[in-house]
Amino acid sequence: MPRPLSSEFVNKLQDVKDDSSVGMRLAKVCMDANLHLKYVAVALEVSRMTVYSWSRGGKIRNKKLPLIETFIRLVKEDMEAGVLPAKSLKASKEYIGSMIGTSI
Repeated sequence: MPRPLSSEFVNKLQDVKDDSSVGMRLAKVCMDANLHLKYVAVALEVSRMTVYSWSRGGKIRNKKLPLIETFIRLVKEDMEAGVLPAKSLKASKEYIGSMIGTSI
């Protein structure tokens, strides 16, 4: 079962702006959409620890940037359309599975 984000980190994400680092924007949009980073890692084809590192300012390779930006855009669109936030861990898993076209 995925661990919840610490309250300190959640407070830090509340202040993230569109000009913040890609990793911080990814973490914020995932928090706002209630998408667990464990499943986001599957969608982005990286390890869970890589996503956690990115969300805390770790370096993102240039080849992953377009995929991450697209992911952020799609999640924001689905939040505006009312598809997200996910209501549960299961809903988060199903959303990511439908996004990538496979069962997780």
